[in-house]
Amino acid sequence: ITPGQTLTANRRQWLLICLGLFGAALLYGDGMITPAISVLSAVEGLRIATPIFDPYVIPITVAILLILFLLQRRGTAGVGTMFGPVMVVWFLTMGALGLWHTIQHPQVLLAANPLRGLSFFLREPTEGFLALGSVFLVVTGSESLYADLGHFGPGPIRQCWFSLVLPALMINYLGQGAVILQHPEAVTHPFFHMAPAWALYPLVILAATAATIASQAVISGAFSLTMQAVQLGYSPRMIIDHTSPTEPGQIYLPVVNWALMIACIGLVIGFGSSSRLAGAYGMAVTTTMVITTLLFFVLVRRRWQWGLPLALAVCGTFFVIDLSFFGANALKIAHGGWFPLIVAAIAFLLLTTWKRGREILGKQLAAVAVPLERFQEAVRRDRPPRVPGTAVFMQGNPRGTPVALLHNLKHHKVLHERVVLLTVITEDIPHVPAQDRLQVTDLGDGFYRMVIRYGFMQDPDVPRDMKRAQAAGLTLEPLQTTYFLGRETLIVTRKPGMASWRKMLFAWMSRNAHSATAFFRLPANRVVELGVQVEL
Repeated sequence: ITPGQTLTANRRQWLLICLGLFGAALLYGDGMITPAISVLSAVEGLRIATPIFDPYVIPITVAILLILFLLQRRGTAGVGTMFGPVMVVWFLTMGALGLWHTIQHPQVLLAANPLRGLSFFLREPTEGFLALGSVFLVVTGSESLYADLGHFGPGPIRQCWFSLVLPALMINYLGQGAVILQHPEAVTHPFFHMAPAWALYPLVILAATAATIASQAVISGAFSLTMQAVQLGYSPRMIIDHTSPTEPGQIYLPVVNWALMIACIGLVIGFGSSSRLAGAYGMAVTTTMVITTLLFFVLVRRRWQWGLPLALAVCGTFFVIDLSFFGANALKIAHGGWFPLIVAAIAFLLLTTWKRGREILGKQLAAVAVPLERFQEAVRRDRPPRVPGTAVFMQGNPRGTPVALLHNLKHHKVLHERVVLLTVITEDIPHVPAQDRLQVTDLGDGFYRMVIRYGFMQDPDVPRDMKRAQAAGLTLEPLQTTYFLGRETLIVTRKPGMASWRKMLFAWMSRNAHSATAFFRLPANRVVELGVQVEL
């Protein structure tokens, strides 16, 4: 392999990572828009009953969103226990309403004939293309079902989709078409025009409740995405609360929750109606779909070893469809579509800045690091006093001597009987089995190298996994073990590597990161932090 080929491969890898990061960043925009448009569109049903409710639609929507985000601390299990049966009632109600109107106007079933759609595009190509931007809204929200894939697995999601959700949606959309055929003036809110007058208020309440629950999927997805970004080194450490003692995927991140809440309320107040938010919603989902198809092509070629003709045929079909919807929604960028793109750009900037900043910081620390062999030689030569107990020095790079160890010996003039150099590594797989998580190497002179590996969906618990070291001949007494952590004070300079403003952003993110003590679940009364200044 020539250097030029290596450079080209690195550029391709960098491009794929950037595509994946930007697609993931779009989920934050989706997580802001979905609750806002779902709840707002449900509450707008009150306007169908009487215009008296017009001034109260926005306040009611804001109140529901506040309740939704306040409930997040209870976790997905709590929300599911309280509201799970409501979703079954919701989809059965949608199916029943759609079936009622479809039976009254069975000609709407002709919509299932693809030739009628094709003839419409041939007769009115411009109007047909523009209609894609509105038609696309019938599939938005369905993708949120897969945000819970890690919680429930593919089996329950498939059963739920094909047995209840998809049939109910299809029948309901056909019923809405029947309503519009009979009453063209109902085109603004056809769903609520499906219900008889006596059922309108209960339907609004049911729709608002269902919209609140449905929004849970994208909120949970934002939580999971952020945790994985932290584990993979694309985000600073954050407070991650586990809301279930049995399900590791059920988590709550306060910072993400409150940011989404503020954004959702701002969107409701700023846009004022679900129709204005529709452009922003479609842009977020279509852009994600285009990126997903491109990454899927790479997956089937590299991992599944598909031939090029088959990969192009399958992915090309999806890509043409995705690109058509993307183009139709791109026309709405000036009418709200800009919002998810701005949010994704900000999230992308934060993710890449943190990753690049950590790389620069790691190189700076590695440049001044003392080789461990030289340090051990100095210990054997100078024979510093050894005190009882175990000292655990955490370091990001499993090579070299931790700066905290050098500072401890320099200032305290002693070493512990046992010195453990601990590195926590996050692998590019969801889970690392417990038996493969810990690796211990005896370096001699009372020094041990310890590596703990986690998957990007696992929550680190260093003291728990260090107990497995006894099998490797290293017995650690909790009350005789002290954890030494290095705390870097970052000084922004004009050194190459990253723009100065991004270095300042990285330094700010570093100062506001969650403490390593809490993140790794270290006992706070057994932790000592030693500072060091690093020039970026």
